[in-house]
Amino acid sequence: MKKLIAGIALFGTFALASAQTITFDKTTFDYGTVKPSSDGTRFFTVTNTGDKPLVLSNVKASCGCTTPEFKTDPIMPGKSAQIKVGYNTAINGPFNKMIEVFSNDPANSRTVIYIKGNVDANAPEVAAAPATPVDAKAAKKAAKAAKKVAAAK
Repeated sequence: MKKLIAGIALFGTFALASAQTITFDKTTFDYGTVKPSSDGTRFFTVTNTGDKPLVLSNVKASCGCTTPEFKTDPIMPGKSAQIKVGYNTAINGPFNKMIEVFSNDPANSRTVIYIKGNVDANAPEVAAAPATPVDAKAAKKAAKAAKKVAAAK
């Protein structure tokens, strides 16, 4: 009987240890101070640091002024994908918005990411943020760092 219980416990440990795991390059994107009607598009990099495919089932903004876009294609272990977030910069004043990310990660089925900043007509002119996703090398580096942090827990 003791062997049976030990076997079940060991199997349960392996079942929990092998799963899809969602990690982000950052959980808050600070726009800083931007001019009204400037480019409000930013990208979050999502990496699967687990060993099973990760699926984003929904990405939901806290209000209509924020529009997230994502793909439901599985993110394979060690791979990354982008969540595109747009903010309506025609709205003047400070903002701090929450975006909920729902996935099949058993430990973090709901994760929250944030955007914040300030839309001000007196903001200095700045070059627009790049509209292309983060390069693959940077995403791999972020995934490797996240994996080390997860292993240390």
